[in-house]
Amino acid sequence: MSVEQPLWRALTAYRVLTMCYAIGLFVSAYDKFARPQVAIAYLAVLFVWTLATLPKVAGAVSCTKPFLAADLTVALVGILLTPVADSHDRIVGGGPTLPSIWTAGAVLAYAIKGGWRWAAFASTLVGIANVVQRQALSQDTLHNVLLVWVASIAIGYVVEVARASERTLARALEIEAATRERERLARDIHDGVLQVLAMVQRRGSALGGDAAELGRMAGEQEVALRTLVSGGLPASRISEDAAQGALVRAVDEPDESDEDGPSDLRAMLAPYATAKVTFSEPGAPVPLAPPVAKELVAAVGAALDNVHRHAGEDARAWILVEDEPDAVIVTVRDDGPGIPEGRLAQAEGEGRLGVALSIRGRLRDIGGTADLISIPGQGTEVELKVPKVSGER
Repeated sequence: MSVEQPLWRALTAYRVLTMCYAIGLFVSAYDKFARPQVAIAYLAVLFVWTLATLPKVAGAVSCTKPFLAADLTVALVGILLTPVADSHDRIVGGGPTLPSIWTAGAVLAYAIKGGWRWAAFASTLVGIANVVQRQALSQDTLHNVLLVWVASIAIGYVVEVARASERTLARALEIEAATRERERLARDIHDGVLQVLAMVQRRGSALGGDAAELGRMAGEQEVALRTLVSGGLPASRISEDAAQGALVRAVDEPDESDEDGPSDLRAMLAPYATAKVTFSEPGAPVPLAPPVAKELVAAVGAALDNVHRHAGEDARAWILVEDEPDAVIVTVRDDGPGIPEGRLAQAEGEGRLGVALSIRGRLRDIGGTADLISIPGQGTEVELKVPKVSGER
């Protein structure tokens, strides 16, 4: 239920009641009007307008800008016609205008529809019309004008806060529903798929031969799936990727529908986690612009590819994501034999530019840096650093 819908219903009742009140004031003081026919004509228009426009004030969608402008015009015309219909003595003595307090309904419609800024605009016009109608700024006039102005702005501000709270609540409910669904999927997968993969890994290792290779692959898939289920990707993305059997595509081909907004680097790096690659991430999202995140993930993939190629099949690797205030740092470390001194320069001379282009070149293009530290016998560490606001290519 919309939090502002009761306000529209209250406004509908207010317009009808205040219209009847304005007609009642005229009837009770009919003999005191200098030109009662002018008042009768205006109140007849007010009566028809109020009843005919009740559907317009039933909600924010139907209450359009043209209607608000016409409604406020009806109120202002009634105020300015008061000196024509009523006597000067009654006006100076504080007599009501032809629409009386019905005018506040027009201002409240602005407040509910557009917030406090729209309310300030409408109430200011009403205040000016009241001053022109009385031809003087008396204390009573100033009091009434300020009352309408402050009250309408306050209601407009409350409406804006209510709308913001409603959006926050809707987002919280969406997150809660997604979390519950992910937990349900995690339970089902843990009770079925993960246990089967773990059993295949154990039996394959025990049998040896080709079965050992099958067991190793099952172990890697178990770790990757466990990482995704534990929170590496949103539940909806997990279910889609699992159905398609394409976990790696989450890295290589990010969802194009999210190109306009930031991408969570954790979700893009999570599929790299395997039995021999440990992925460590912060507890909160790590947002980056999609092009920057894509290049950074590709550089991580290139670094892991180097580990698989040059560190041996038994080498382990670790991916660490750090979200600093001014930069995002991704470290890829392995326990391989390391890179001999001068080997990188020799590789570049031979035309093998994996590190120079795939890693350092990518980081340079997005305004980042890539530092490589390798000690023979102690493994290699690649530190990829991207500033939060990176330069264009």
